[in-house]
Amino acid sequence: MLCYPDRRTALRATAAVAAGALTAACGTGGGAPSAPRTAQAAPGRPDAVRPGAAEPAAPRRFPGQPVEIAHGPLDRPKVALTFHGNGDPATARAVLAEAEKAGARITVLAIGTWLDDHPEMARRILDGGHELGNHTQRHLAINSLPEAEALAEITGCAERLKRLTGSIGTWFRPSQTQYASPLVQKLAQRAGYPHVLSYDVDSLDFTSPGAAAVLRNVTGTIHGGSVVSLHFGYADTVDAMPPLLEELARRELRAVTTTELLTP
Repeated sequence: MLCYPDRRTALRATAAVAAGALTAACGTGGGAPSAPRTAQAAPGRPDAVRPGAAEPAAPRRFPGQPVEIAHGPLDRPKVALTFHGNGDPATARAVLAEAEKAGARITVLAIGTWLDDHPEMARRILDGGHELGNHTQRHLAINSLPEAEALAEITGCAERLKRLTGSIGTWFRPSQTQYASPLVQKLAQRAGYPHVLSYDVDSLDFTSPGAAAVLRNVTGTIHGGSVVSLHFGYADTVDAMPPLLEELARRELRAVTTTELLTP
């Protein structure tokens, strides 16, 4: 992109050039997860979720919450760790394994092209008791797109989620921006998502600052009700997970899915 819609996108582009790679990046918890629903596998389609696998619930409307949600109730000892789903699936699996070791449940907002390349990751995420949602099809600067193209970015990923899991996913997060424009909010609702998911804590892990910096970025500002932006695909994120989850436990904050964070 020759121009960037916000400071965070400019940071992302600078980090990508410094790393020598154009990695698109924008910018949960303890307790027993709810019993998974059974998904129907499509005959002859090996990438579909099989019977007995977990399936994401349909998007929910949370009365009293704004269209764009950046955090949950501040008086609850819970936080949501949300991950942008892209990058090397081996790194994604490592993040999921660290979360599960600590009894954490996370929310993954997957990029559609990532699901095209790694359809098995939908099963892996859901079978771990985590939440799976929509982070657009191609991870473009969605606030800058014409209306029809922006809608296609949302519905394209939604269609892949539906094909793989039986649901369009639990949440939508806009790409290459922290906050959706009013138009993108309306388009997300048209596509079936009552809310847009933002965040109030940015790990900046996509800049590859080192695991210690990722940990500081999160723990320096996190509080009850926080929604944290993290990414699959970065070794620093994997390395930061164990001390981050230990620190949350020390502060008596449970990492839960975004839906759990907002559910009374």
